[in-house]
Amino acid sequence: MKRTPIALNPKDFPYAFRSLIAGAEAYDSSCSPEARVIFIDRDGGMYLKSATRGALAREAEMAQYFHQKGLTGAVLDYFSDERDWLLTARVSGEDCTHADYLAAPARLCDLLAERLRVLHDTDGADCPVQNRMDGYFATAEENYRRGVYDLSYFTADYGDATADEAIATVREGRTYFRNDTLLHGDYCLPNIMLDDWRFSGFIDLGNGGMGDRHVDLYWGAWTLRFNLKTDAYRERFFDAYGREKITPELLRVVAAAEVFG
Repeated sequence: MKRTPIALNPKDFPYAFRSLIAGAEAYDSSCSPEARVIFIDRDGGMYLKSATRGALAREAEMAQYFHQKGLTGAVLDYFSDERDWLLTARVSGEDCTHADYLAAPARLCDLLAERLRVLHDTDGADCPVQNRMDGYFATAEENYRRGVYDLSYFTADYGDATADEAIATVREGRTYFRNDTLLHGDYCLPNIMLDDWRFSGFIDLGNGGMGDRHVDLYWGAWTLRFNLKTDAYRERFFDAYGREKITPELLRVVAAAEVFG
C-alpha cells in the first residue's frame, strides 16, 4: 500500500480530528482522484478518508457491517459536512499487491479464490444493502446514456464490441442475476489485506452488499491479470473457487456492465 510522507496542518481538518492529527506522522495513501486517504501513524494506525458529501455513506455502513463479521477493521468515526469523513482502524499486514505476495502468484491466486468463496458463503441476511444489483445495473444504464465507458473491460476477454453492443448484453442478461450472496463489490488485490499470508481483512467496501457472486468473480480474475501482467491464472482462480458455482455467460454480462463503470 502506497504511503507517501506528508505534513499536515490540523487546522485544515474538521475539529473532531485535529487532536488526532497534531504531532502524528502522516502519509498519503490515496489511490484515486475521487477520495483522499491519509494514514495516521498513531495508536496502532488509522486511515482518514475524505470525499465529496455523501460519497462515503455506504462505505461507512458496509465497513461497520463487515467489522461486525470480523472481516475488516473498526469504523472509528464517520460524519458528513461540506465533505464526507471516514476514520477506520488499520487492518494489519499489507495488501496483496505487496512484492512478497506477487512473487508467489500461484499461492496468491489460490488464496484469493479461497477467501472469496468463504466470503460468499457468509450469511448476509442482516446486511444493510440487500439489493446491490439494482444499483449496479442502474449505474451501467446511466453511464451509457452519458457516453461514459471503457470497452477494454469487455474486449480483453470477449473480443471487439461497441458500447451499443455492450449495453445490449447487459439488458439481455441482467434478469438472470440474483441478490443472494454477500459481495465485496471491488474484489481486487489492493483491497485484500494479508499478514504473512494470513487473511486479516478487506478494505474499500463501498460497493459491497447482497448481490450476485459473478461480480466479485469477474474482479478476482481481472485483478490477477492486471496485477500479475498475465492471464495465466484465470482458469486456476475459477477452479480454486469452485466451477460448480460459476456460470460463464454471467461473467460476460458483468464484463459488459463494467464497461460503464
